[in-house]
Amino acid sequence: MAAPLQLRLPATSANLGPGFDALGLTFDFALNINAREADGYSIAATGRNAARCGDADTSLVLQTYRSVLAGQGIDPTPLHLDLHNEIPLGMGCGSSAAALVAGVALAAHFGGLGWSREAVMREASIREGHPDNVAACVMGGLTVSAMSQAEGGPVIVDAITVTPPTQWPLLVVLPESSLSTKKARALLPESYSKADAIANVQRVAMLTAAFGQGRGDLLARAMGDSMHQPYRAAACPLLPRLLPLAGQDGVLGVALSGAGPSVLLILRDEAAIEGVKAKVRAKLADGEPISVEIMNTKIGSGAVIGA
Repeated sequence: MAAPLQLRLPATSANLGPGFDALGLTFDFALNINAREADGYSIAATGRNAARCGDADTSLVLQTYRSVLAGQGIDPTPLHLDLHNEIPLGMGCGSSAAALVAGVALAAHFGGLGWSREAVMREASIREGHPDNVAACVMGGLTVSAMSQAEGGPVIVDAITVTPPTQWPLLVVLPESSLSTKKARALLPESYSKADAIANVQRVAMLTAAFGQGRGDLLARAMGDSMHQPYRAAACPLLPRLLPLAGQDGVLGVALSGAGPSVLLILRDEAAIEGVKAKVRAKLADGEPISVEIMNTKIGSGAVIGA
């Protein structure tokens, strides 16, 4: 019998404006799981969306666990999960990436696969279809990632973590309604102009360098985007309301969190938090009111995968 396994899979925000499918930022709240072998599959869930997270029949964590082992020709051992979820579902905070990493890590452990963290990250990235959220979930900080495959060769996931010298506070503004990543991706065009492509290459390079050197003064412009935010704005009404805050009154940068509909604000320092919250609520009360939840967080560390 395998030993129980404890997991902490942090929430993440992908894209960060111009870093479409390439950048991910780790938050300090997470999906927490204690898993052990059992006679049947079951989940005792607490926290956000506990009813959905506690359904063993529809759990993405358990579906992934069984799928990975089936692909390795291994009959999976049923598991019981004690699960506490802090990640809003369908809000652009990396809930699916956390679940996928959890399922792959459980399969590697209870199936005796002997996979490294890098192998877990690769398998979860393949299942997610892009590495940005998964890499940030596993590695922490701001993660730059790329996934490639030569003809007939294996999928390769390269990822590097950039930790800014300044710990910028973060606010995540969540609307009442969720938006699936599939629907958000369907809003995007099939091609882009040369000007838009160049603009995003310039911005994502500047954004990565700004994080590495703690240059908060560059974030408002560096987080500008021409590839996904303009096309998702109609389905993510928080974005056009809150984008004008970028570069003002302690707000360093504003972007969709992942594919939306939530919006991420990067702040100058702790002293700005309450004032920015008030400005956010004022912006959203102007015109047609939008009801939101505002979460305080910060740049977090990577996954905990241990017995």
